[in-house]
Amino acid sequence: MNYAPIIKEIGRGAKGSRALDRDAAASVFGDMLDQTVPGIELGAILIALRVKSESLDELLGFKRAMDARCAQVAVPAGPRCVVLPSYNGARRQANLMPLVAMLLAREGIPVLIQGRHDFETRVSPLELLAALDIQPARDAAAAGEQLAERRLACIGVDQLLPGLDALLALRLRMGVRNSAHTMAKLLDPCHGRSVRVVAVTHPEYLERMDAFLRVDGGHSMLLRGTEGEIYANPRRCPEMKTYANGEGRIAVAGEEGGAPPLAGLPDAPSVADNAALIRAMLAGEQAIPAPILAQVATLAELARG
Repeated sequence: MNYAPIIKEIGRGAKGSRALDRDAAASVFGDMLDQTVPGIELGAILIALRVKSESLDELLGFKRAMDARCAQVAVPAGPRCVVLPSYNGARRQANLMPLVAMLLAREGIPVLIQGRHDFETRVSPLELLAALDIQPARDAAAAGEQLAERRLACIGVDQLLPGLDALLALRLRMGVRNSAHTMAKLLDPCHGRSVRVVAVTHPEYLERMDAFLRVDGGHSMLLRGTEGEIYANPRRCPEMKTYANGEGRIAVAGEEGGAPPLAGLPDAPSVADNAALIRAMLAGEQAIPAPILAQVATLAELARG
């Protein structure tokens, strides 16, 4: 493919650029996932998209390309599988993403955690999961077996969609994130049987993801994440929207005001302290924050509905 016309369209800056249509977006992102785009052109496309930001049609086209290539994980009969993307890790607060997963699994809801970690300044969620005896599956088939056996599985994005993993890895070379970091949150390895949890960091992405999820369909939850992870902030409950086949609604109202530390919930970002805190909550020795309970109850309802 000649990528010059595409770069010319999207590379004119934030004001002069024009968005790709859905078919063109699917085609170029498919080439990016297949790792067939030459290096100079790939860098130009990624930076151009970052400067102008992705349009709705581009996001939908990118998702079409991912759906055509993503390995699928078998979901056991019963509730839908809640898919939790984990790409950031803890910075200051304890990472309660595994708590959400383990509480859902305890209720019989299948949960698939998918992600990768390459942030040197953050505590790895993969190390935290390992401390809680949750090891990544070797491939999609093994992840399906884990879901059938224990209702909880973890898998690296490199096993689901290697080309997406390669795009994510470019952050270390380029110094900035790219479209792959947005699309990783939308990956659907249980297509037709999933509840995707989409957590965003910046407020403007709430509107963009709301529009996307209404068109993309399926079942999902959208919220502002905590330090980039999918769990509801224990310090201030975020608004949580749920979507079912294009119909969106506010399932949990958000709290107003600041987010000061909680006296009964110490910051515990280290792997050992974080794992101990989660185990204490699961054992009833430490109170589970109300926003987490609300998120789990909402996801369980969505998975069973």
